[in-house]
Amino acid sequence: MTTLEEDRNRFKSSTSDLNPLIIDLEKGNKTEIVEEKEEQPEVDIVINNVVCSFNVRCHLNLRRIALHGKNVIYKKENGMLSMKLRNPYTTASIWSSGKISCTGATSEEMSKVAARKYARVLQKLGFQVRFTNFRVVNVLGTCIMPFGIHIVNFSQKHRKFASYEPELHPGVTYRISDLKATLKIFSTGSITVTARNVANVQAAIEHIFPLIYEHRKELDPNNLAKNGRSKHLIHLKKEHFTFSEEEDDEEEDELVESDQSWD
Repeated sequence: MTTLEEDRNRFKSSTSDLNPLIIDLEKGNKTEIVEEKEEQPEVDIVINNVVCSFNVRCHLNLRRIALHGKNVIYKKENGMLSMKLRNPYTTASIWSSGKISCTGATSEEMSKVAARKYARVLQKLGFQVRFTNFRVVNVLGTCIMPFGIHIVNFSQKHRKFASYEPELHPGVTYRISDLKATLKIFSTGSITVTARNVANVQAAIEHIFPLIYEHRKELDPNNLAKNGRSKHLIHLKKEHFTFSEEEDDEEEDELVESDQSWD
């Protein structure tokens, strides 16, 4: 027969291997093992501008549009016409060949809604338009890191992809060929990204984050508000990326339903 002490020791070893909760039989209390996880910051990516292009597949009389359209500027010397919308707040450049480019949207969905509205305006002016070849050609996004960056050390370590000319520009230019994205990195922690779509903007930030995290520098907490960032960002979790986009879902749904007859 085994003694009571041997049973206690065997029970201790089995519970310590299977459960982080260790039970002390002799003292009758419990001790919890708490693993501390490093708190890491969160980054919000703001989409500032989405540029798209499309074609209406018909010849456009720019003079006629300038005379009968609203919110237009006819630039005869450039052979194009500029038209604005209030909702979504965008600007379109229109050529007589039927090619149109639209800027000012803050999401890909909003960009398409604005493009369809421009096509609808031209249709109401009497043109036989067909909404075709829509594509997003460029996206501009920005984000602010909750820490500063030693851009000189960063540019020296990543010379193959980074270019730093302080006489010409205060930030580091970093190019990612796979994503076809260009980043402007500043010592304050601000980053500007240009890419072909929103997904590539997010992927570019996820790619650059661990690289600049190695060259981070602490900022004065009193100056965080001046740089457009809040103090509580320092205590959030790392690599949790969110998008801040303004969308008008009701307007988009109404437009899609009204345009099904001619799309």
